[in-house]
Amino acid sequence: MSLLPESASFEELVQDYFLAVRGAGLMLSALDTELLTAWAREGVPFEVVARGISRSAEKALWDARPGEPVLRNLRACRRQVDAEIKKYRSLAAGAGMAAEPEAPSRRRKALSWEQTRHARLVDALQDLAGRESLLAPRVAWLRGTVLARIPEEPSALDAQESLSFLVLLRALPFPQRRQVWRDALSVGTEQQVMSVRARKLSRRFRLVAAVRRRLGVKEV
Repeated sequence: MSLLPESASFEELVQDYFLAVRGAGLMLSALDTELLTAWAREGVPFEVVARGISRSAEKALWDARPGEPVLRNLRACRRQVDAEIKKYRSLAAGAGMAAEPEAPSRRRKALSWEQTRHARLVDALQDLAGRESLLAPRVAWLRGTVLARIPEEPSALDAQESLSFLVLLRALPFPQRRQVWRDALSVGTEQQVMSVRARKLSRRFRLVAAVRRRLGVKEV
């Protein structure tokens, strides 16, 4: 997900991702920087905050006027990011801890954040297959290949989710694929000062959001 090298700081990664998804701007305001510092103190993976940013941007995407940034500032993502941090902490705390057993021989472990996200994605796609028979074979293929393994890294989860929706896009009839592309390119904005990689990430974000909207798949 990141546009920066692995040596980049948490703050650099989040700022870089936010500006790419936003599609405009070169730096954060003083208030946004203060909020970013607070998130850095939480000690959660960058991908947790990035997920909150992308979910906030996706919700605002279709209300943005032509030529306007999807998000006005980083503070607009605060509620969603804080929710993702809380969710991550809750799942991380429960991972590996034995739940109340139904019987001595049937002990279960709480799902990790990665396992929970993966399960929600699989469930969402299975529901999609039930609603759209045309996509059922492609969903079955995804479950046996792309989704066959639960990633252990948050960045791998993000890549797995994006790839799944791009694969589903290719399974749509050509007129529908063309409309999804048009929808993706008609919203948000990009500044020419953005790097090539930043523009690529911005376009991919909008495309995946357009696919999810077309398929009726909300948060997973």
